[in-house]
Amino acid sequence: MKKADLDQVLGIEQASFSMPWSRNLFLSEFRSPLISTLLVARMDDGAIAGYLVYWIVGDEMHILNLATAAVHRKKGIARKLVLAGLKRAYQKGAKRAFLEVRTSNAAAQKLYSSLGFSGIAVRREYYDAPVEDAVVMSLEEGAYRALDPFEV
Repeated sequence: MKKADLDQVLGIEQASFSMPWSRNLFLSEFRSPLISTLLVARMDDGAIAGYLVYWIVGDEMHILNLATAAVHRKKGIARKLVLAGLKRAYQKGAKRAFLEVRTSNAAAQKLYSSLGFSGIAVRREYYDAPVEDAVVMSLEEGAYRALDPFEV
């Protein structure tokens, strides 16, 4: 992702989440390149179809934000973004991955489960607007290595 992509990314963000990230929050991720990685999926015409933001802390990948433009959903873009992120994180030493997802977001949970993530905990009232619990999901070392991130 480049700073020039932010207008398109913010459009997807605002259409996807009840409490979207601000421009400043995305910009802060650009200021932490040793920890934070921002990826986009770009269509042939240059339009951004989706994005992924994650951190690498020690040997862990933490997925912070993932969204796909509504017109591009159910086409495997989110899956490809996650696999690309997992591949890059693995190359940088990550051995496991974590994320939080709304308990009501069955589509996201299905995607992550299909990649080998499993629910390990619930964070009560983690989300605002609306208040909702989060399922903490992890991809442990054995499952991480078993993935074929090169299918991207």
